[in-house]
Amino acid sequence: MGEIEQRPTPGSRLGAPENSGISTLERGQKPPPTPSGKLVSIKIQMLDDTQEAFEVPQRAPGKVLLDAVCNHLNLVEGDYFGLEFPDHKKITVWLDLLKPIVKQIRRPKHVVVKFVVKFFPPDHTQLQEELTRYLFALQVKQDLAQGRLTCNDSSAALLISHIVQSEIGDFDEALDREHLAKNKYIPQQDALEDKIVEFHHNHIGQTPAESDFQLLEIARRLEMYGIRLHPAKDREGTKINLAVANTGILVFQGFTKINAFNWAKVRKLSFKRKRFLIKLRPDANSAYQDTLEFLMASRDFCKSFWKICVEHHAFFRLFEEPKPKPKPVLFSRGSSFRFSGRTQKQVLDYVKEGGHKKVQFERKHSKIHSVRSLASQPTELNSEVLEQSQQSASLTFGEGAESPGGQSCQPSTGSLTGSPHLSELSVNSQGGVAPAHVTLSPNLSPDTKQTSPLISPLLNDQACPRTDDEDEGRRKRFPTDKAYFIAKEVSTTERTYLKDLEVITSWFQSTVSKEDAMPETLKSLIFPNFEPLHKFHTNFLKEVEQRLALWEGRSNAQIRDYQRIGDVMLKNIQGMKHLAAHLWKHSEALEALENGIKSSRRLENFCRDFELQKVCYLPLNTFLLRPLHRLMHYKQVLERLCKHHPPSHADFRDCRAALAEITEMVAQLHGTMIKMENFQKLHELKKDLIGIDNLVVPGREFIRLGSLSKLSGKGLQQRMFFLFNDVLLYTSRGLTASNQFKVHGQLPLYGMTIEESEDEWGVPHCLTLRGQRQSIIVAASSRSEMEKWVEDIQMAIDLAEKSSSPAPEFLASSPPDNKSPDEATAADQESEDDLSASRTSLERQAPHRGNTMVHVCWHRNTSVSMVDFSIAVENQLSGNLLRKFKNSNGWQKLWVVFTNFCLFFYKSHQDNHPLASLPLLGYSLTIPSESENIHKDYVFKLHFKSHVYYFRAESEYTFERWMEVIRSATSSASRAHVLSHKESLVY
Repeated sequence: MGEIEQRPTPGSRLGAPENSGISTLERGQKPPPTPSGKLVSIKIQMLDDTQEAFEVPQRAPGKVLLDAVCNHLNLVEGDYFGLEFPDHKKITVWLDLLKPIVKQIRRPKHVVVKFVVKFFPPDHTQLQEELTRYLFALQVKQDLAQGRLTCNDSSAALLISHIVQSEIGDFDEALDREHLAKNKYIPQQDALEDKIVEFHHNHIGQTPAESDFQLLEIARRLEMYGIRLHPAKDREGTKINLAVANTGILVFQGFTKINAFNWAKVRKLSFKRKRFLIKLRPDANSAYQDTLEFLMASRDFCKSFWKICVEHHAFFRLFEEPKPKPKPVLFSRGSSFRFSGRTQKQVLDYVKEGGHKKVQFERKHSKIHSVRSLASQPTELNSEVLEQSQQSASLTFGEGAESPGGQSCQPSTGSLTGSPHLSELSVNSQGGVAPAHVTLSPNLSPDTKQTSPLISPLLNDQACPRTDDEDEGRRKRFPTDKAYFIAKEVSTTERTYLKDLEVITSWFQSTVSKEDAMPETLKSLIFPNFEPLHKFHTNFLKEVEQRLALWEGRSNAQIRDYQRIGDVMLKNIQGMKHLAAHLWKHSEALEALENGIKSSRRLENFCRDFELQKVCYLPLNTFLLRPLHRLMHYKQVLERLCKHHPPSHADFRDCRAALAEITEMVAQLHGTMIKMENFQKLHELKKDLIGIDNLVVPGREFIRLGSLSKLSGKGLQQRMFFLFNDVLLYTSRGLTASNQFKVHGQLPLYGMTIEESEDEWGVPHCLTLRGQRQSIIVAASSRSEMEKWVEDIQMAIDLAEKSSSPAPEFLASSPPDNKSPDEATAADQESEDDLSASRTSLERQAPHRGNTMVHVCWHRNTSVSMVDFSIAVENQLSGNLLRKFKNSNGWQKLWVVFTNFCLFFYKSHQDNHPLASLPLLGYSLTIPSESENIHKDYVFKLHFKSHVYYFRAESEYTFERWMEVIRSATSSASRAHVLSHKESLVY
């Protein structure tokens, strides 16, 4: 007899048996020596129908053979797969990874072992590698041919059409019919031929990788996807079939599911001879008895099914591999079987951390010689992997602009793309074109326009110019007065501000003049109100830099009278007051631009295309708010100067007068600025969401967005949540070309209650949100994340309760897709997802920036609030920093701009666009320890999982400023901080 028991505690292990064998290795330990002795050759049938022979020591455990197959395929996510074979009783069983091979495969010469998918995740986007999705697609193709994956004719035809697209490419009716005559993908295929050909016509331009993605998207919605039926009888003797899935135990009658027992309901699984037993948790509302009993064909058949149930529970439900229990001294009772290997969570974490190299693979059945999809890469490749990849790939800054070593300092990785998006390490993020010899990495989704927001900024560590101590002498000649470095901050941030103004006055205006997409009234509202600002601040910057040159003694007039900045600030702030009329117009310009985009598809496409240009490194409407934000920066600088200078200082009176002037201007514009920031954020979120129409309405305020896990019948599934002052939305990442987020549900806040429910559900950091019409259970990634959500949701509920009446129905759905009726039927009929969520066709989506805070929060499993955004607006900084990697020797000098929770890297301040960027949400900011052997002053350290970067500032003041602003991005604000922060802004 074998049995396992689940106790109602967090992290319970349903798959942990009483007696277990050897343990698998913790990551980082050295593997044990491979068992020596006689080698045995074992034939493995692959998913592409080829056969390979592998020689392994016959006394080696099964894991050695599975690892050999995965290594042969260069398969990183091999944990989803297994080896099955007929045992000596002709029962198909899975190879036990802990038992010696010789004890399982008695006559290896006469046995063919099949390499197949063992664990089918609920969502194929959890498969991070293109190779893994290709193998899953082959499994779907095999299941169709064998009649395992049953579905209606429309779904079958649509599935086959994607297979055909992957194998022969774009539609050609004669070629299609010839190919279908030679290849049988499903029994009774002839009756579906016309429908297959019709569907195939719709896939023109789709790459094999995109075909795999779409194939899995359709297949995963089918009830029989990944189902392996095991014949049994119930207590009444009725013939049924049992199956196990990621959600729990399923019961079928024929091919119809008649019951399901979720893992959360199952307390214990066991078998006694031929009887398979499921012990359920007590439930007053359930009509089922405490223990369910099913009779199977034999003890071996029953035990085989029990084992696969144990493995499914452990793989999908546990955070880590169950530890082996100590063997009893005298005798053992029950089976010693246990799950061996990484759980799904461990696999996802490993791939996201990038602990592997990207490799090419060959599609055996495809005639299309396509390069790998240049798509969104979910992994965070570590520095070592990227640095190795740089030896075979580099890009240039521009025509003929190369580094002294003959190579470019362009950011370069194993995942080079020609993407127009600025991501954490995009190759020039927007301008680089991948050379023909570059090995391209696998993609997360069939998106040829995206790069990941999660790759480290390696600006070619081997080729870029270095500086260890060449600046040391010049640095020592700098004035040591703190006021000098405050004045220098005015200069460095003014350079960035001017570049931001040029995005509108130069780049955007130039592009508008070439296209007739913008109405004259809108042009006259935007550009005449930005050009005077650009002209004024160009002169302001010149005056500041001239003063700094005198202060540093770079001219003949090295006298103490020039070691001040207050007079320059006072003169120019008084000049700014004459520009106030233009500043008042900026909020009007922002509203007019967004209204124009809403009413004109042409203007919308024009603005989205401009956002994809290299210079537009932030959302376009953000630049329209820059002049308002800049006033706050001047105020902060002057506050620091007034605090630093004693009243007797020669510069104190001018600084105080300038502070009074700028404080008055900020106070006048503050209300407008708060309103416009919310307006801008709603419009930015609107671009990230699909399935909604009326997100931006008067009175709606954004509060928080972030990643939470939603508990459902399928287990914990990652969802993005968006909290507003009247409603809470939850979404999943969609399948559009831009990876937007599809709304699945909405909970009005009026009448909602929130309660912690870790004990009830056995899930850490778990909350139950009870609405008037719907309740959901969610889990945060940490205690601090849960507390932030509780605080903000409760505040929003209180606000909603104080409103005069319940909020009306919140979001209207987007217009329906222009799908053909058959395709819509195939996609929808057998869906297990929320069918009320609208679907938006891939073709309709405009290109979209892939490194927004929504995507960063999704990948880093964190959240960010509107208060965080407001604080980030104040904490902007620019300047030179020296940067060093964890394993490199020298330091690289870079111009770094911090804004929008992100570090943007430039070769120099004169560059028009960044080379790479590093979103900081989730990163930790610390000081290097003695053991790290940095031995330099003013060094801070940024690290996230395996990514470690050191940055070196030029002075104590700049070091403290960088620490201050970066901490604001790496440490999310609490609600208490919000209130005190808002109070401090009242002048």
